Amino acid sequence: MIIRRDLGEAEACLAIDACVAELKRRGKAGVVAVGDSHGELLALWRTDGCSLPPIVIAQNKAYTAARVRGKSGDLGRNAQEDGSDVHYHGDARYVGWDGGLPVIHDGECLGAVAVSGLTGVEDVEIAELGVAAIINSLV
Repeated sequence: MIIRRDLGEAEACLAIDACVAELKRRGKAGVVAVGDSHGELLALWRTDGCSLPPIVIAQNKAYTAARVRGKSGDLGRNAQEDGSDVHYHGDARYVGWDGGLPVIHDGECLGAVAVSGLTGVEDVEIAELGVAAIINSLV
C-alpha cells in the first residue's frame, strides 16, 4: 500500500494569502496557483489587473513542479542545455518557466506553489513565500 500526503485546502489558503499579500505589497498583479502532490489544482487566485495568460501558466507551473518534484524553471534550463523540448516527457502541461516550486517536507513532495505574471525572478521570490508559509505550518 502506498500512503501519500498531499496539500489540502488549509495549506493552499496559507500559500495564497502569503503570495497575494506580497503581490499587493509590491503593487503588482499576478496569479498564484497551488497544486496537490500530483500537480492537480487546489486553489488559484488572480489579482485585479492581471492579464489572462498567467492563469493557465501558473497552473502549469504548479503542475510541472509537483510532477517533476523540482523547480519548473530547472526543467526549462535542463532542456535548453541538452537541446530537448520540455514536452519530451509526453505531457503538454509541462512548462519550463521560472515560478513553480515544489513543497518538499520530510523528503516528500506534498504539492507545489506557482506564481505567474511577473518576471521569472519575481515569480520565484513570491512563490517561495507561499512554500515557506506551508512549511512553517507543518513544523
